[in-house]
Amino acid sequence: MTASQRLDARGLKCPLPVLKARKAMKALAAGETLEVLASDPSAPQDFRSFCETTGHRLRDSSEETGIYRFLLEKAPS
Repeated sequence: MTASQRLDARGLKCPLPVLKARKAMKALAAGETLEVLASDPSAPQDFRSFCETTGHRLRDSSEETGIYRFLLEKAPS
């Protein structure tokens, strides 16, 4: 699946990756996706919590050599 938008949050510490993702999600239409790259070890739990509290869907999550990739789908308004 190709993301509608990409956010590079590598090098940022909690809570900045989630805060930047929240801002980027506002610009998307319902159903569009945001790919986020992050290096903070707490990012997997942070993004799971973010999706649970906002209603957005965590479509995919992976990690390779310390870089986490998340694919978030914007919830309907």
